[in-house]
Amino acid sequence: MDFTRYGIYYTAPGGAFARAGATWLGWDIATGERVGAPDENMIGRPRRYGFHGTIKPPFRLAAQKDAQSLKKALTDLCATLSPATTEALEISRLGRFLALTPVGDTRDLARLAARVVRDLDRFRAPPTSQELEKRRKSRLTAQQEANLGRWGYPYVMEEFRFHMTLTGPLKEPLLAQTRTAAEVHFEGVCPDPFKVDSLTLTGEDASGLFHEILRCPLGGRD
Repeated sequence: MDFTRYGIYYTAPGGAFARAGATWLGWDIATGERVGAPDENMIGRPRRYGFHGTIKPPFRLAAQKDAQSLKKALTDLCATLSPATTEALEISRLGRFLALTPVGDTRDLARLAARVVRDLDRFRAPPTSQELEKRRKSRLTAQQEANLGRWGYPYVMEEFRFHMTLTGPLKEPLLAQTRTAAEVHFEGVCPDPFKVDSLTLTGEDASGLFHEILRCPLGGRD
């Protein structure tokens, strides 16, 4: 399968947590299949990305780079990286969105993401003027604008906040109703503690859906 963009994500390994995320969004990123029957009014755009936490945001391949060399670089990098652990995950409101967010100290997770963003940046093609214009509609801070110019995305490095998006933007009272539904749906399946001990290379197909390409275990000591 040909892919238009690639991303480095945390994706849940097979099990109850992964199944809950896939059925909530209606798309199984690991199998490339539609699952469940979610309410489109609740889910919206996040379905296409699958159940994940972004580590290195989606990017087009730079000139003279290819998927095979990206796979090897990620595998080699992951062998040097240590797992990152937080206390748990909880359902949080991020503005008008809902997401699963880590509880406790997230510094190791932020360091892990920063290393991946930096060390694999040579594979990223520069953003187009249209992509830059789209990002700047969000009223970026000075730091976010600097990140956009240097790394192609505003919310990396100091601005990174790990989250696993569950919805598109919602208005009240649907936001409150959806949060209650999410709490019921994910009850008893969220990892406790939450450990990132592998990273996943994903690709976006021609229809805009993301697929798992390669899961790489982290080989450093935790």
